[in-house]
Amino acid sequence: MRRLVRGGAAALALVTTVVLTGCEATDLPLPGSPVDKDHAISLTAEFDDVLNLVPRSPVKVNDVTVGEVVDLKRVGWHAEAVLRIQDDVDLPSQVTADIRQTSLLGEKYVALVPAKGATSGRLEDGARIPLDETGRNPELEEVLGALSFLLNGGGVGQLATITREINAVFDGRQGRMRHLLGELRTLVSGLDAQKQDILTAMEKLNSFSATLNKEKGTVTAALDEFPGAVKVLADQRKQLMTMLEALDRLGKVGTRVIGATKDDLLADLRSLEPVVREIADADDQIPPALGLLISFPFPIESNDIVHGDYANTSIVFSVNLDNLFQNFAGGGGGGGGGGNGGGTCVPGTPLCVPLPGGGGTPQLPDLPDLPGPGGSGGGSGGGSGGGSGGGLLGGLLGTNRTSSSTSLGQLLGGGQA
Repeated sequence: MRRLVRGGAAALALVTTVVLTGCEATDLPLPGSPVDKDHAISLTAEFDDVLNLVPRSPVKVNDVTVGEVVDLKRVGWHAEAVLRIQDDVDLPSQVTADIRQTSLLGEKYVALVPAKGATSGRLEDGARIPLDETGRNPELEEVLGALSFLLNGGGVGQLATITREINAVFDGRQGRMRHLLGELRTLVSGLDAQKQDILTAMEKLNSFSATLNKEKGTVTAALDEFPGAVKVLADQRKQLMTMLEALDRLGKVGTRVIGATKDDLLADLRSLEPVVREIADADDQIPPALGLLISFPFPIESNDIVHGDYANTSIVFSVNLDNLFQNFAGGGGGGGGGGNGGGTCVPGTPLCVPLPGGGGTPQLPDLPDLPGPGGSGGGSGGGSGGGSGGGLLGGLLGTNRTSSSTSLGQLLGGGQA
C-alpha cells in the first residue's frame, strides 16, 4: 500500500511539474534523430501557415528522410521553421519547401524540391527560403468543406437543368456541332502554330504600353487640348459644310468635264504615242544633249579649261598698214583710172570719189617708206591700178604683192614721191 501511495505521489509530482513549467512533450529531448548534428546544415524556411507541423517532424527529399524540423516560431504574421538536414544532400542553392502529408490521415513533413530552372550552386549552411518559395497542401477538412459547399449551396442542384438545356441545344444539330468542333480545332491549331507571333505581339504591346506610360504627361496634355480643338471645329462647322458642298459641286463638274473630253483626251494621248516612242528611241542621245545645255554655249569639255564663272581671254590683233592701204587705195585687179585730179577710186570699178577741194589733195611731206613689200600700181593721181589683181582679201593676206616699196606719201598724196 505504501508503494502504491509513493508511486501516485511521484506521478502527481511529475504532472504538477510539467503543468507549472509549461513544457510540452516536444520540448523534451528524444532519441533517434535522423541526422547527426556534426554532419548537418541548418536552413530557415518561412511559411504563411504551418498547419499542425511540430518539431521533430521529418524533412524529406524525393520521399526520403534527410533531416528534421528543429524549431518553429512566429515572426510577425507568418511562421519560421528551422530545418536541419544532412550536409551530403545534393540540392542546388535555390529550393522550395512544401508542407505535405504522408497519407490521408498521416503525419506532416517538409518536402524540399529544387526550384524550377535552378541547376547551379549548392545549398549552404544558414540558407533562407523566402515566403514566396514555400507552400502547403490542402487539408482534408478543407477538401470536405469545399465538397460540402458544392453539394449543398453550390451549383449541383442546377446540373440537371444545365444538362437538359445542353441536350436541347445539340438535338437535331449534331452535324453543325461536329462542323463547329472541326473549325474550332482548326482555329486552335492555327493559334498554336502562331504562338510565337502572338507572344511577340503581346511583348510589343507591353512595350507600347510602357512607352505610353512614360509619355503620360504628353498624352494628358494632348487630351486637355482636345476639347479646344473640338470647339474650333464646332465653331467652323458652317464653313466646313460649305467647303464640302463646294467640293461636291467641283466633283460633279470634274466628272462632267472628264466625261465630255474623254474622247479628245484619248485621241491626244494616242497622238502623243509616236512622240513618246521617238523620245524613247532617242534615249541614248538625250543625256549628251542635256549635258550640252548645261554648259551652253561652251562644250562640256570646257569645264576642264574654265574653272569658275568667268575666263580670261587674250587677243592679239595685228594690222599691216602697207597691205591695208594698197588694197583700199591702189590694189586690185584691173586698172582704175584717176588722172592727175586728186581722188580715190574703188579698186576694180571705174567709180572715183573726188576729194574735197577739187584741186587734188594737199601736198604731204615725204614720209619714210613703210616696211614690207609694196604694190605695183603707183601712177599719178590716185593710183593707176597697177598690180596683178587679188583684191581686198589678197592684200590682207599678203598675196599677189610685188617686191617694190610704196611710201605713205604716194598712197595719200596722189602719186607724189
